[in-house]
Amino acid sequence: MRQKRDPQRNLWHLLPRNKVARELEAISQVLDLNPAILDLVFRDLVTYQRTDTGRQGMTAEQVLRCALLKQYRELTYEELAFHLEDSPAFRSFVRLKMGQYPSGSALQENIKAIAAETWEAVNRVLLEQAAQQKVEKGRAVRLDSTVVETHIHHPTDSTLLLDGIRVITRLLQAGKELQPTPWCVFADHQRAARKRGLQIQGARKEQVRHKAYLELLSLARKVQGYARQAVAELQGFVGADLDETIAAHKILEQLERAVSLLLRVLSQTERRVIRGEKVPAGEKVVSFFECHTDVIVKGRRDTRYGHKVFLSGGRSGLILDCVIARGNPADAAMFPDLLTRDLRPPAPEDRGGRRLCLSG
Repeated sequence: MRQKRDPQRNLWHLLPRNKVARELEAISQVLDLNPAILDLVFRDLVTYQRTDTGRQGMTAEQVLRCALLKQYRELTYEELAFHLEDSPAFRSFVRLKMGQYPSGSALQENIKAIAAETWEAVNRVLLEQAAQQKVEKGRAVRLDSTVVETHIHHPTDSTLLLDGIRVITRLLQAGKELQPTPWCVFADHQRAARKRGLQIQGARKEQVRHKAYLELLSLARKVQGYARQAVAELQGFVGADLDETIAAHKILEQLERAVSLLLRVLSQTERRVIRGEKVPAGEKVVSFFECHTDVIVKGRRDTRYGHKVFLSGGRSGLILDCVIARGNPADAAMFPDLLTRDLRPPAPEDRGGRRLCLSG
């Protein structure tokens, strides 16, 4: 059973008088003045669920406040779960009931349900309130860019090949557990692949490194061949029951994606390592799991892996606009468009892809 908010306030929800608690109290007052935000969050939480049955889950208000608290204090989900159990100020801000202690997995499941479009709409509500209270007039705008890194290990061709072999082998093993068992066969080359990966990392001579790369590429091609056979088998697979058929289709989708990524990694490894070519940043694969990651280089600073974000801030410090750009566009090329965006309402096409408009 899901509710927007708990109508009965806890008498023990008293915030202590320290700096962090006063900031949380100010945030809480802003949220209370804009109840329409809860409607937006509630819609995301109940999209595919019934609200009149089941256990008493977190309210939409609690989920929203947990999400804000996580970002405000830069916490992981496990850290957030700990502080919600340990800190009276945090529990008061989130408005948890006595005996209510959400776990890290529960927090992740609920917070992840809030869509990017909802956060965009929430920001618009806050900007409208700021304009009504004359906190922000929007006459002066500061533009800046930064890089938000994705959680990936430092990408090298050898580690990407190892990731591809590991992911595809795991999916092939999962396919063998289906009923009836598919006929496709494969061999587990993970141990041999890890051995070549260690040889590449510790090689002092280019000949040893080159030979290890050739052997690793050969193993990756074999795994790719196994995956192609499995894809052909699973395309017409009918399981012993509906659950088996659904599981087979999920494995098929993941295999097709993994094979596509492994093909790109094989190509870039051959071009860079074997033929000595330079692969453009836009064509590189830097992660099997966060494949949307871009290669970002700002000036003479170190290469970073994530997304380039352009922010427009007002005189009050409020964020008026946010654009997550594809690739690594130059700041000077983006600023004229950002100024234009601040002077017009967001168009429907601005919401597509990875471009997120927060302007009001």
